[in-house]
Amino acid sequence: MFASATSSARLGPRPAPRYTHHTMSQLLEPILQQVKLSSLLDIAIVALLIYWLFSLIRGTRAVSLVIGVSVLFAVYAVAQLLGLGLLSWILQNGAVVGIFALVVVFQPELRRALERIGRAGSFGWLLSPADRRSVEHVAREVSHAAGSLSAEGHGALIVLERETGLGEIAETGVTINGEVSADLLQTIFMPKTALHDGAVVIRGEQVLAAGALLPLAETVDQSERFGTRHRAALGITEQTDAVVVVVSEENRQISLVERGRIVRALSESQLERALRSLLDTQGDRRGRLRTNALFNRASDRPAPTGVADDDAAAAPARAPR
Repeated sequence: MFASATSSARLGPRPAPRYTHHTMSQLLEPILQQVKLSSLLDIAIVALLIYWLFSLIRGTRAVSLVIGVSVLFAVYAVAQLLGLGLLSWILQNGAVVGIFALVVVFQPELRRALERIGRAGSFGWLLSPADRRSVEHVAREVSHAAGSLSAEGHGALIVLERETGLGEIAETGVTINGEVSADLLQTIFMPKTALHDGAVVIRGEQVLAAGALLPLAETVDQSERFGTRHRAALGITEQTDAVVVVVSEENRQISLVERGRIVRALSESQLERALRSLLDTQGDRRGRLRTNALFNRASDRPAPTGVADDDAAAAPARAPR
C-alpha cells in the first residue's frame, strides 16, 4: 500500500482531460438529436406571444399588477421549497379566486387584445391602408384647432377613431357628418353652445358626432387629480385604441391620451407630429418611436398638483352613470 502511494506521488496529479473537436461532437450529438424543428418553432411562438403581451400592457396600470402577480408566484415557489404548508395552502386556494379577479381587473387589456386579434384576422389593415394625405390633413386641422382653443382658454375633448369602431359612442351625441376643419371644431367647443360639453368623434376625415358621452376611467393615479375631460379620455383609451386630444380650460394645456397614457403641455407642432405618427399605421417607424418616447418621458415626470381642468364641476351631467 505504501509502495502504491509512493508511486502515485511520483506520478503527480493527473492531467486534465483534453476535449478535442471529435469529443465535443460526441457530447453535443445527443443534445442536437433531441432538438427538433417543431421544438424551435414552439419556443419562437411562445417568445413572440410573451413579447406581444408585454407590448400590449406597456405603459398601462396592468404593469404593476403583473409585477404583483409575479411576486405572489415567487412567494409560492419559496413556500413550496421550504415546506411551508399553511402558506402554500392559502396561496393555492387564493389562486382560484384570483383567476376571476384578474379577468375583472384586466378587462380593458383583454378587450384590447381580442380586438387586435380580430383586426389581424380580418386583414383590414391590408385592404384599406391609411391615406397619408388624409392623416396629415386631420392632424393639421385638429392640432390647429387645439392650439386656437388653448390660446382662447376654451376646453375641448376630441376623440380620433383608429381601428376600433366608435359608432356606439357617436350615437350618444349629435350626428354631424361634416369634414374635419379647425373652424368647425372651434365652433363646436365655443362656450355656452349646446355641444361644447361633450366629446367630438372623428372617423377618417369626417366629424361623426359632437356632444358624445365617454366612459370615465374607473381607476386613476391617486397622485393626480383629473378633471372629467381627462378621466373620460383615459376611460375611452383604456377600452379602445382611440387617440384623444384634451384642452384644459383652467391651465390651457394641450394633452394627448393613448392606451391609457397621457402626455401634457404639448405645443401645436408637437401635437401635429404626434397625431401623424399615431394615426398613420403605414408611416415610418422612427416617428412612432419618437411618439412612444414622448409618452415614456411624460410618465417619468412628477405628477402636477391641482385639478387637471375646471370642467369637473361643469361636465358631470354629461358623464354616464
